[in-house]
Amino acid sequence: MKLVVLKETAPHEKRVALTPEVAAKLIQGGHNVWVETGAGLGSSILDEAFTKAGAQIFSDLSSTLKDADILLKVGVPSTNAARDELGPLKEGASLVAMLSPHTHKDLFARYNAKKLNCFSLELIPRITRAQSMDVLSSQSNLAGYRAVMEAAALYDKAFPMMMTAAGTVAPARVMILGAGVAGLQAIATAKRLGAIVCAFDVREAAKEQVESLAATFISVPANQGGETAGGYAKEMDDDYKARQAQKIKETLATQDIVITTALIPGRPAPQLITQDMVEGMKSGAIIVDMAVESGGNCAMSKLGEIVTTPNHVRIVGHPNLPSRIARDASALYARNMLNFLGLLLPQGETGPNWEDEILQKTLLTKEGATCHPDFKENTQ
Repeated sequence: MKLVVLKETAPHEKRVALTPEVAAKLIQGGHNVWVETGAGLGSSILDEAFTKAGAQIFSDLSSTLKDADILLKVGVPSTNAARDELGPLKEGASLVAMLSPHTHKDLFARYNAKKLNCFSLELIPRITRAQSMDVLSSQSNLAGYRAVMEAAALYDKAFPMMMTAAGTVAPARVMILGAGVAGLQAIATAKRLGAIVCAFDVREAAKEQVESLAATFISVPANQGGETAGGYAKEMDDDYKARQAQKIKETLATQDIVITTALIPGRPAPQLITQDMVEGMKSGAIIVDMAVESGGNCAMSKLGEIVTTPNHVRIVGHPNLPSRIARDASALYARNMLNFLGLLLPQGETGPNWEDEILQKTLLTKEGATCHPDFKENTQ
């Protein structure tokens, strides 16, 4: 089969869908891999590395896509007049990427017009067999690490306790809001740097994981579970939110660095830090809002900016944190992709097993129709 990898053109995106290592494995499996020139440069991968792996390098988008069997991307395809990545595709081709279906429902009509088989990798189910394909986990892991490093770069004090002849430097106090994959990695990274770390999550099940990393779990009693069937945090009732806000406000006043990671799939990020809370923080404190692309966990964060408040709290709103560590992010994403393609690519004379749970959970459109139950109603 002909697999095509494009150069990502979205703002702030430096990752690439395949690495030479993974391309070579696909080629060894009998497939043809075509990579757009310059696709790997953002991840420090030269065209020559792909050529050495056996891939074909191309620059003519339309002629290469017209007979592609599978288009592999990191993010949503471009569909503007200057660069249309869907138009040249043949009917029945497949598209595999992080398609952000909750925020790009307008593209379903384009997918269906071409009768594309579209797979959105963010929808990989949280089951044991799918762990090696879970792009959200691999990318969030790196993002959690990078968030702490972004804070460390701005912080004008030391992270660990330091004993000197001139006196003792107190360790930094770091608070993590949200103890999912990104939050747990942020905890681990901050602890490795020597900080005193606390973490909050609505899911009581996160307590054991937080404490296993030698961090303090901040608990707010709830009358309902804070976890969905899929293991994600869910929105809580107003009474809980009020008590949560008070607890967070009290804790924020003592912290030097705060990393916010709270997201609810398909909905705007919950606002956990108000302007009033920021005004009560210490001068020189840092907030890194990892949810800024979904509206932000902090009321004062701005996408793509570092905001400095009157009391000199700096709020970091960098988008796409995994792309700020692009070489490793691309390597992990490509391995996730390879494992997913193991289900999708033909095995001998047989095609993919369309009844496979992982394929079913990630398949958005097929044969000109929206087939994912979460998106049928609003896209057909």
